Amino acid sequence: MRIGRSIRLLAGALTVALAAGCAGARVETGQAAAPASADSVVRIAVNPWAGYEASTAVLAYLLEKKLGYTVKRENLAEQVSWEGFEKGDVDVIVENWGHEDLKKTFIQDRKVAVEAGSTGNKGVIGWYIPAWMAKEYPGITDYRNLNRYANLFRTSESGGKGQLLFGDPSYVSNEDALIRNLGLNLKVVVAGSEAALIESATQAQRQRRPLLFYFWKPHWLFDRIDLARVTLPPHTEGCDADPKKVACDYAELDLDKVVSRRFAETGGRAYQLVKNFSWTNEAQNAVSNDIVNNGLSAEAAAEKWIKANESVWSSWMPQ
Repeated sequence: MRIGRSIRLLAGALTVALAAGCAGARVETGQAAAPASADSVVRIAVNPWAGYEASTAVLAYLLEKKLGYTVKRENLAEQVSWEGFEKGDVDVIVENWGHEDLKKTFIQDRKVAVEAGSTGNKGVIGWYIPAWMAKEYPGITDYRNLNRYANLFRTSESGGKGQLLFGDPSYVSNEDALIRNLGLNLKVVVAGSEAALIESATQAQRQRRPLLFYFWKPHWLFDRIDLARVTLPPHTEGCDADPKKVACDYAELDLDKVVSRRFAETGGRAYQLVKNFSWTNEAQNAVSNDIVNNGLSAEAAAEKWIKANESVWSSWMPQ
């Protein structure tokens, strides 16, 4: 009796193992795999610009549809996002724009966050005007000539000075220091959002209305409107170390990802995907353009890109 019972138990165990193996094979051929981490929720901070939303959309789609995680998105300003690492509210910042001060605080000093590699995107902040202005007003793209043309940019908000239109007040900004240290007859006026900047630039192009504004690449707007960048004193190493003394242009940034230390240590396959994620400015622009201009939801835009670019994202997937 004992021998017969042992044989039956062994046969049952083999049956369970084979069934599990078959289930595993089905997952590999298209079904979402179960998360390797005990915590199946990934908390991603969403900062207020379209490119960031595009990167988040693609990552979230892959995390949810391919790896079986639940993604919780939090719409947060940049500074607040970093504070979320310490509070446990944020696992991932998808696109960091050169916040060395915040890296020092949260990575080096408080040790609640770690770097997670480049996004592949090259970020450039600058001052721009509609391209037609560069043709109509000689030398206007040289900062040394801006005072000559300052009256063109006057608005009711800027008083007797030329307006330099800014976006969301939480964005990286050296504008006040640049204006002061370069002796420019300009005043920063805060539009309040990326959308407000885009609307102003679009109107300036359509109505041939002068506009000087803060903007950045990567962005889909450059594919729709001809813009000219104003040349500021070239950036050199350390020229922006003291925020009060900045008198140089912004550096080109290799945008990177930052994650909570807890997520890096326990995030399993989700962390590996985030770390491996890397794409081009053109790819980000395509997804953000679909979200903003082509009427697609973030998920639909991500799905469209993912279906067309398996050779790119398949290399991000954890082994």
